Amino acid sequence: MSNYLVLTIISDDRAGIVEQVAQTISKHGGNWMESSMARLAGKFAGILMVEVDAAAQQPLEQDLAALADQGIKITVENSGPQSDDEAHISCLEIVANDRSGIVGEISSLLASHQVNLVSLETFCESAPMSAGMMFYAHAYTQLPAGMSEEQLTQLLESLSDDLMVEVVES
Repeated sequence: MSNYLVLTIISDDRAGIVEQVAQTISKHGGNWMESSMARLAGKFAGILMVEVDAAAQQPLEQDLAALADQGIKITVENSGPQSDDEAHISCLEIVANDRSGIVGEISSLLASHQVNLVSLETFCESAPMSAGMMFYAHAYTQLPAGMSEEQLTQLLESLSDDLMVEVVES
């Protein structure tokens, strides 16, 4: 019987972190299912899902915990297999003038309308031809029954006059 684990990883960024985690998972016959990893402010941060035989879970968790001696902190949570929901996933590109609290505004609005934020990547950069900063977001959302992508776009654009949303093919 297989168990599914979600691992969160944080470490000072350096070469070899993914290799060490991958080798530890492989040593216990685990299958690296999917992941998202990034370098943020000199730190390596990642989240991944692993499938492992139930009998190998405890030894795997012990070896993952031992990576803390090398500065790799890993938290393990039990999960289930990824479900292939029938729900529609929309991919959005959002652009606005940057301001404090914009992620909170967007996430609060989505939550209040039962829109599930499946994935979110954000960054800020200097606006061309001006001194201001622009906020950019790439988001995957799961819409509730009865909501269209057009309604979602209108909902988000109602936050402010400078916020633009484009639905893109994923």
